Amino acid sequence: MAKRTLAVALATALLGAAGAAAQAPSAPPKPGPEHEKIGFFAGRWTFDAEMKPSPFGPGGKVTGSETCEWFPGGFQLTCRSESKGAMGEGKGMGIWAYDPAEKVYTYYALESSGHAFLSKGKVEGDTWTWKNDMKMGDKTLQSLFTIKQISADVYTFKWETSPDGTAWATMEEGKGTRAK
Repeated sequence: MAKRTLAVALATALLGAAGAAAQAPSAPPKPGPEHEKIGFFAGRWTFDAEMKPSPFGPGGKVTGSETCEWFPGGFQLTCRSESKGAMGEGKGMGIWAYDPAEKVYTYYALESSGHAFLSKGKVEGDTWTWKNDMKMGDKTLQSLFTIKQISADVYTFKWETSPDGTAWATMEEGKGTRAK
């Protein structure tokens, strides 16, 4: 009886191994053209901006830098930033990605000020448009962030908010330059 049980177990194991060997291993997924587009932001950047006086702060000049690099696999960029302005110094961390299920770009950010947000966006030609909702006290504001690629090493950006999605107020405008 033991020999028969051993023979059945051995035959089952061999058939399972043969079946697994016969199945072709699937190739790992590869980044597509949508992922390659976020590659524009890979590298080290410096930026200068003008923050407008608003409930977010007094306004004034903002300077900083950001370094973005590919996460292993080539599907996302991870970024770390530092900035200085009228409200002091800040640090941030962000992740650029593409969501093929929703067919949108995503940007998730954490800031040393305690803010965290997820934006969803699209790119048309040389212009990226990002939207999210943000809390300001007990109110929700819509946020619109636009990036325009000027060249391989320069982009401009504008951040706007609106209480209703129709009347937009500019909060910040600036320029990013790839560090050499």
